[in-house]
Amino acid sequence: MKKQRIGILTAGGDCPGLNSTIRAIVKTAREKYNMETIGFMHGYQGILTGEYRELTSSRVSGILTKGGTILGTSREKPFSDEGIKAGHPEKIKQVYDDLELDCLLTLGGNGTQKTAHKLSVQQDMSVIGLPKTIDNDIYGTEICFGFYSAVDIATEAIDRIHTTAHSHNRIMVVEIMGHHTGWLALYSGVAGGGDVILIPEIPYDVDVIAKSIEKRSQAGKEFSIVAVAEGALSLEEAALSKKEFKEKRSGETSIGYRIAKEIEVATGLESRLTVLGYVQRGGSPSPQDRILSTKMGAFAVDMVKNKEYGRMVAMRNGKIVSLDLEEVAGKIRYVPQDDPILKAGRNIGTCFGD
Repeated sequence: MKKQRIGILTAGGDCPGLNSTIRAIVKTAREKYNMETIGFMHGYQGILTGEYRELTSSRVSGILTKGGTILGTSREKPFSDEGIKAGHPEKIKQVYDDLELDCLLTLGGNGTQKTAHKLSVQQDMSVIGLPKTIDNDIYGTEICFGFYSAVDIATEAIDRIHTTAHSHNRIMVVEIMGHHTGWLALYSGVAGGGDVILIPEIPYDVDVIAKSIEKRSQAGKEFSIVAVAEGALSLEEAALSKKEFKEKRSGETSIGYRIAKEIEVATGLESRLTVLGYVQRGGSPSPQDRILSTKMGAFAVDMVKNKEYGRMVAMRNGKIVSLDLEEVAGKIRYVPQDDPILKAGRNIGTCFGD
């Protein structure tokens, strides 16, 4: 009897937890169900070109604590205009058929899951998605693996910046990843004791920020920490069209730099910027992410066994479940105004620029 065969790929940006998820998939598939597992190199590019390696239990031994991904990744988009013209979706389907795969597991963020859905519907492939991103913005799931680790890293950075801010009586602006959503800036900002937290979901007014900082100064607090998501925007920018917004931001190196200058001009207080950048998604996954990714990876293999295809693994009400990829594809999970962490921040006096 032919063994079931699973293909695995990691696409989009790297993050902690990818390797621990791969490990959970391979070990569950082989130890529990005696399935074969292969890993495609460099995301969708690997399945497009047929570049893969067999993944055995011994091959994934020791990767639980490693950051990044042993399979490599890329931002290959099979359904871009160029990809469609070159027949990339059909080529992926051909490799899938030639290797006699029973299912393809796609580990990635919003773009990865959108592509997975299209492959499922347009190419009739059996696909299961797993939610990975430090931004925590995949629609339909309460948490994505990689997020907890990034929160830990960003929070530690804010903790360290506190000492410099206190020593020099400065305003310290910390720019945190998050183009479209502010989950990471919100959580690390609250955890790190940020006095001002700016996220894309809440356009800021620099005068409100200045008044908040001046109030602290008058109370004898001579420094402030400002946590800024890289996608933060002003009230004026929020009123612009996408084209106008893009034109306004063209040539701007960093939103954090601009905000630091705006605060300095508005308050007269010395301001400095730290951009955390890619350090936020590097390094070993936190214990929470190791546990979450292990649970999600093992659950995905159970889904393969039960032929629950065209779906994504998700966390709902604290439980691992699955939902239709159609519900996820092309959508972003934003921070709602009634989010408990956001409300808690407001309750303790954190300024959100509004």
